[in-house]
Amino acid sequence: METQIKYDCTLKYPILLLHGMGYRDSKVFSYWGRIPGVLRKHGAEVYFGHQDANADIEKNSQMIAERIRKLTSMTGVPKVNIIAHSKGGLEARYLVSTLGMKDHIASVTTVNTPHNGSYTIDRILRLPRVIIRFISICTDLWMRITGDRHCDTYKALHQLSTAYAKQFNVNNPDCSDVFYQSFGFKMKSISSDLVMSFPYLVVHHFDGDNDGLLSERSVRWTNFHGMYTSPERRGISHVDQVDMRRKKFSSKPPSGDLEVSDITDFYLKIADDLRKRGL
Repeated sequence: METQIKYDCTLKYPILLLHGMGYRDSKVFSYWGRIPGVLRKHGAEVYFGHQDANADIEKNSQMIAERIRKLTSMTGVPKVNIIAHSKGGLEARYLVSTLGMKDHIASVTTVNTPHNGSYTIDRILRLPRVIIRFISICTDLWMRITGDRHCDTYKALHQLSTAYAKQFNVNNPDCSDVFYQSFGFKMKSISSDLVMSFPYLVVHHFDGDNDGLLSERSVRWTNFHGMYTSPERRGISHVDQVDMRRKKFSSKPPSGDLEVSDITDFYLKIADDLRKRGL
């Protein structure tokens, strides 16, 4: 009941949710869990990017651009507010800066997006090329079977490296006509999320606190709000950020601004803030 009173998500522009790598928007098993339904319940108009799971940034951004054109034509509203998770945030920035979609995008909110690349990916890419190629080909085969149109896992992996990120950031600076903000999350220990425990250890070794995939150094970008976690000992992992488990993290109320008890409250707060900004 408290959540229903606290947030108003009747934004000027609809929300477009952009997923990360490895998943697609599906009605059967939504990447975003309870989040779209809760946002709509509080007044937001919510749509999805429908880009590929493992296409490169360029191909996915072109698909999203076409999606935005259709949405603006269908709704009669000239812009969208993008909320993007992980790699989806890079595609959002590419849309604005390289594809020239700034007139159709009011804001870009990124959640654990590798803006500055991943040291862990750098080290994975040091493996023999034949191994990475083989794994990528096998992954692409599966992704095509399950619905990808332009998957290229090998290229997509390289686009998560620190070297690629450095050049990407030069080529895709922020646009002054678009509001940007970024958020990070972190697990509290290896036992926080068993699924993410091994990658958490690897990333922690190279880059410190992380969500099982990405560190603060990786995700920090314009208007960075900090590294969020939960009131419980487990913290919040990369998959928790999109409600993969479809439940609250804790029955305890947050004890500070950077704690989240239910991930849906996090997205409601984002939408409510965008509304207050006139977006």
